[in-house]
Amino acid sequence: MSKRVVVWGTGFVGRMVIAEILDHPDFELVGVGVSNPDKVGRDAGELCGLDQKTGIAATDDVDALIALKPDALVHYGPTAAHADANIDLIGRFLRAGIDVCSTAMTPWVWPQMKQNPPNWIKPIEEACADGKASCFTTGIDPGFANDLFPMTLMGLCSKVRTVRASELLDYTNYEGDYESEMGIGREADFTPLLEYPEMLIMAWGATVPMIAHAAGIELDDITTTWEKWVTPTDRQTAKGVIKAGNVAAVRFTINGVYRGETRIQLEHVNRIGRDAAPDWPSGTTDDVYRVDIEGTPSISQETAFRFTDGSGRDAATAGCLSTGLRALNAVPAVNDLPPGWVTPLDLPLIAGHGTIR
Repeated sequence: MSKRVVVWGTGFVGRMVIAEILDHPDFELVGVGVSNPDKVGRDAGELCGLDQKTGIAATDDVDALIALKPDALVHYGPTAAHADANIDLIGRFLRAGIDVCSTAMTPWVWPQMKQNPPNWIKPIEEACADGKASCFTTGIDPGFANDLFPMTLMGLCSKVRTVRASELLDYTNYEGDYESEMGIGREADFTPLLEYPEMLIMAWGATVPMIAHAAGIELDDITTTWEKWVTPTDRQTAKGVIKAGNVAAVRFTINGVYRGETRIQLEHVNRIGRDAAPDWPSGTTDDVYRVDIEGTPSISQETAFRFTDGSGRDAATAGCLSTGLRALNAVPAVNDLPPGWVTPLDLPLIAGHGTIR
């Protein structure tokens, strides 16, 4: 029997996922929620750029969506910069007994992370208890590429001296907010939100203590590094032109320190143009997620997300779709779990039931 889902959010990720749900035998789209009043009343197919109409009008009426009694809310809302709104919305569904699978609140990838503010955790715990529902936050990064991948590979080792999970992507066609969050496209002396260590750890660092927990250790500290690369020439992006003299690549790390050494590391190298920051790490092919384990044995693994359908969509877009589909495909497993927080350590293997058709 297919799972009935409500999707909240028709941004870059949500609209791609909605298009896939319409053709998926394991899921039925029963409602679409939006926060933008200009989208209310418009057909979901139109919002997603599809030729077909779905007969489902987007709405901002949360009570009406809850009344549909879906098996889950699949939530592609805004980032943790809008925490209060996310907590309120997700909490309403949970209290109504509806499980939530989301990509929005990345610190919830590992709710046990000490940096999570109590007022971000307790309301969801209470909502899960009240509604006997479960809440799962995931994605590709933070998410699958830097939690399940490295933890699975560590299970092939007898000793791990260091484990590093890297995102090595060209953001030329990415449409997310990299200006204020990452400083890409801004002047070199501009300090973006994520350059502040506490913000970076909150936004992207939750998988570091998760890996430590899975390995049976407690970290002494979590530290960060941040580097910028300034372009000597103008660079065209999907969002406009980055002028010469502005930042066109960033490299940062989040480091799990154990017994005085970095043992767990997340790394990002995000570029505008594959020739940007040529001395920084790249994959053996362009646009990959990479795991490097120095241990017994040492292991290296690269994962590339690609479209081969002739659509011309790039690797970053493929990764964004996979981010959304990770949350969608988890719905049946999350439905089967006891109420409360769900992390990758709680889930069975999600093998993509219904994907071969």
